[in-house]
Amino acid sequence: QVQLVESGGGLVQAGGSLRLSCAASGRTFSSYVMGWFRQAPGKEREFVASIIYIGARTSYADSVKGRFTISGDNAKNTVYLQMNSLKPEDTAVYYCAASSLLAYGSRRSADFNSWGQGTQVTVSS
Repeated sequence: QVQLVESGGGLVQAGGSLRLSCAASGRTFSSYVMGWFRQAPGKEREFVASIIYIGARTSYADSVKGRFTISGDNAKNTVYLQMNSLKPEDTAVYYCAASSLLAYGSRRSADFNSWGQGTQVTVSS
């Protein structure tokens, strides 16, 4: 199993940018589908983006498409989420997650079996 540690959250004004990082240990992230999810207070955890190292294929939720970019650095075993044009509705705890390659294409949190501790992102209006 892979261990995940997120960093990079914080407070930013609407329209600003943040970059989240997720450092993976245990196995290289090229062995997994890597994803970002988020959970706002009182809401269910929702899919944000995912990447599969093979082919660098990415997938995004409609709510973040065109504003967020997921990428990976295999040498550093790190996945990033660049968040631009942030909106107050992006406020949430953001989680990094990993799933088996067999779960490629899934946006269900239940299909991701390794999770980081989460990092808070707060966007003020």
